[in-house]
Amino acid sequence: MQNDVIMAGFGGQGILLIGKMLAYTGMQEGLEVSWMPSYGPEMRGGTANCTVVISDRPVGSPVIQSPRAVVAMNLPSLDKFEPMVRKDGLLLINSSLINRSSNRDDIRILLVPANDIAMELKNPRSGNIVALGAYIGSSHAVPIDAVERVVRETFASKPQVIDSNIAALLRGFELGETAVA
Repeated sequence: MQNDVIMAGFGGQGILLIGKMLAYTGMQEGLEVSWMPSYGPEMRGGTANCTVVISDRPVGSPVIQSPRAVVAMNLPSLDKFEPMVRKDGLLLINSSLINRSSNRDDIRILLVPANDIAMELKNPRSGNIVALGAYIGSSHAVPIDAVERVVRETFASKPQVIDSNIAALLRGFELGETAVA
């Protein structure tokens, strides 16, 4: 079993954070993981992406040419990474900020209004957590309760945002699970 994903968006959207949370979850579940961040020199507002590989065997390389999944949180990320998704893979698109879908008919496409859901939950910064939940719901790369535990640990120093981030995670998870049903 191996799951690999490229998560991409603008700096400041929490892309590297959700990738790191996914990697930590895999580690806590006793799996082999790699997390490789990449971001432009301008940081906030520039491009940011990370590759996460989770496997039950040693990870040969953190570099993935044809990922099983891509989470695109903005249009430049969709344009860059959409062609790389392997056949029968998953392309998760943040439809709150991206006004197009994909023309590919050889992959699963999941439109997630991540920012809109974050606003509904009165936590505008949790769009990344919604996307993480949707990815987990559609891939089952790691158990959702394990991700929930990592979310609680990650935000332990900010207890006032834990419940809204858990709500965002679970809303995304429901969307992801429904899409694969």
